[in-house]
Amino acid sequence: MERAGPRPLQQRPEQLAQRLRDIPTEPGCYLMRDGEDRILYIGKAKVLRHRVRSYFQTSQNHSPRISLMVRQVCDIEVIVTDSDAEALALEANLIKQNQPHFNVLLKDDKKYPYLCITWSEPYPRIFITRRRRFRSPLDRFYGPYVDVGLLRRTLGLVKRVFPLRQRPQPLYRDRTCLNHAIGRCPGVCQERISSEDYHRTLEKVAMVFQGRNEELFNLLRAQMERCAERLDFEAAARLRDQLQGLEALTADQKMSVADASISRDVVALAADQRVAAVQLFQMRAGKLVGRLGYLADVRPDDPGWILQRVIEEHYSQVEPVEIPPALLLQHPLPQQELIQDWLSERRGRKVRLSVPQRQQKAELIELVVRNASYELQRAQRQSEAHQLALEDLAQLLELPVPPRRIEGFDISHLQGSDAVASQVVFVDGLPAKQHYRRYRLQSSSIRAGHSDDFMAMAEIMRRRFRRWAQAKASGADLARLRREGGSVLQGDGLNDWPDVVMIDGGKGQLSAVMEALRELDLQEELVVCSLAKQREEVFVPGVSQPLASEPDQLGVVLLRRLRDEAHRFAVTYHRQQRGERQRRSRLGDIPGLGPKRVKELLAHFRSVDAIQLASPEQIAAAPGIGPALAQQVWQYFHPDQEDGRCGEDAMELAG
Repeated sequence: MERAGPRPLQQRPEQLAQRLRDIPTEPGCYLMRDGEDRILYIGKAKVLRHRVRSYFQTSQNHSPRISLMVRQVCDIEVIVTDSDAEALALEANLIKQNQPHFNVLLKDDKKYPYLCITWSEPYPRIFITRRRRFRSPLDRFYGPYVDVGLLRRTLGLVKRVFPLRQRPQPLYRDRTCLNHAIGRCPGVCQERISSEDYHRTLEKVAMVFQGRNEELFNLLRAQMERCAERLDFEAAARLRDQLQGLEALTADQKMSVADASISRDVVALAADQRVAAVQLFQMRAGKLVGRLGYLADVRPDDPGWILQRVIEEHYSQVEPVEIPPALLLQHPLPQQELIQDWLSERRGRKVRLSVPQRQQKAELIELVVRNASYELQRAQRQSEAHQLALEDLAQLLELPVPPRRIEGFDISHLQGSDAVASQVVFVDGLPAKQHYRRYRLQSSSIRAGHSDDFMAMAEIMRRRFRRWAQAKASGADLARLRREGGSVLQGDGLNDWPDVVMIDGGKGQLSAVMEALRELDLQEELVVCSLAKQREEVFVPGVSQPLASEPDQLGVVLLRRLRDEAHRFAVTYHRQQRGERQRRSRLGDIPGLGPKRVKELLAHFRSVDAIQLASPEQIAAAPGIGPALAQQVWQYFHPDQEDGRCGEDAMELAG
C-alpha cells in the first residue's frame, strides 16, 4: 500500500503560518513544490516573506492558473540573494533549468488567431489578433480558432446582424459616417448610443463566440415577443432580423450528434517526438460550434499531462459561463479530481471529466484525434520546410551547422531626411519580433538632401556590436559566451550573438559593413553576407563574384524573406518618423505651444487641417489650451485676420 504524500499547505494552516514566519525578509527566489517534490512554480521577490505570503491571502484576486497552483503547494523552498538584480538573473536560470509546470504552460504559437473584445473601453472594439496582450484584465480573448476563414466569416456576419462600431477611429470629427445611416453602426463616434447600451449589445455578440448560440436565440426571441406585446413593432422587427441572421450563422454546422440537449467539450491530441497538436471541440446542444487548437512541447510529459496543461491554459482564460458541464478526454489526467474540482468551483456547478469507452462518445474522440493528426502533419511540414531552408543556407555559406539566429539590416530615408535603420531577427527560420530593433541614424553627414547608405550601414554595425567588441577588448572569450548563450536578463547584453548577418544591398554596402567590423575587431567572428535586389545575388566578404545560387533555392528564398521583412520594418518606422515631423513642424512654430500641447491638440482634432478650420472657441475647448493660446494658434493659420470673428463679419458684409 502506497504511503500518501503530504497534504497541501492550504489544508494545514498551522504549518503554513509557521513556514511563512520562517521565510526571511530578504531578496531572493522561491520554489513552490507539490507532494511529489516536483517544482510547480519559481518566482523572485525583493522581500521573500511578503511575496510568498500574498499567494495564501484570500483577499488577493489571483488568476485561475495561480489559484490552481496554490492548491497543490506542499512545500516552499527559498534561496536568498544579495540583491534584487541577482534574484532576477537566478530566477531566469532556474526556470530555464527546471521548466516548472506553471511558469511555462504552452508554446506561444501565433499560427492560430484569437478574437478580442476590449471590455475595458467605454465603447469596446472587436477584432481578430494573433497576439494575446492583456492591456487590461477586463479585456477578453476568445479562441484560439483553427479555421481563420470561418472566424472572419463569422465576425463579418455578426457585424451585419448587430449594429457595432466599424472603425477603430472616427471618419469625421463632427458627424457620423455612412455606416450609421444604413444601420451598421449605432453612432459610436458621436455617442449616439450610451456606453451601457453598447456593452449590452456586445454581451450578445460575445455569446456567439462563447458557443451560447441557443441561449442567445431564446433571449432574442423572448425580447421580440415582449416588444410585439408593447406594440413596439420597429424594435420587434430589428430583433426579428437578428434572429434570422443568427439562424444563418448556425445553419452551416459541420456536425451534430444525437443527444442534442448535452453541451460538452472534447479534448484530444496527436504528437510526435517534439510537439503535440491538441484540438478542443466545443459541442453545444449537440452541435459543433467551435474548434480550437493548441501546440505544446512534448518533453518528458505523457499525453495526460499535456491534456491537463491545455485544459488549465484554456479554462483559466474563459468566463465561467463558457465552461460546459462535461469534458470528454482522450487520456485520463494525472490530477483529474483536482482539475474537476477546480472547474466545478469556477463554473459554480458540477463539471464531470471522463474518458469515454462507449461507441458514440468514443467516435467523437476519434474524430478529434483525426483533426489533431492533420494539424500535426501541417506543423511538421512547416517545420521540415524551415529546416530544409536553413540547411540549404548553411551549405550556401559553407557553415558547419544550420544557423539558428539570423539578423537582417536595412536603411530607409527620403533623400537623406528622417533616415532610420531596422534590425529584424529570424530564429529557426521564423520571425522573432520580440528581438526586432529600430535605429535613428545619428551621423551628421546624413541629412536632408544628402544620403550615404554605406556610412549609414557602417554606423548601425558599430552600434549593434559595440558591446561585443568591448567584451573582446577586455579579454572575454567570445566563443564561450556564444556557446553558453546567457540569460536575457543579463545587463551586459551578451546574449544575442547572430549566426548569420544579412545586409540589404550589394558589394558596396558589404564592404562598408566589413570596414566597420574591422574597427571593432569582429571581422573574423561574424558570418556576414549581402543580398542584392536586382538579380537576388548573394555576396560574401573577400569574393568579388556572387555565390553560385538560384533565386528560387530554399536558402536564397529564406534570405529574401528576411530582406523583405527588414525593408518593411524600416519603411514603416521611416514613415512614422516623417509623419510625426510633418505634423509637428507647423505647430511647433507657434509660440507657447510645446510638444505636450501639440500632442494634445492633434489627439483632439486628429489632423492639422482640422485645427486650421476650427474657430478660436473650438481650439480653446481642447485639453490644456486656454483662450489666449487658442487665439495665437488661430492667428498663426489666419495671419490676414485680426481675430476669429473677422471672417464671419466679412461674410456678413459681403451678404
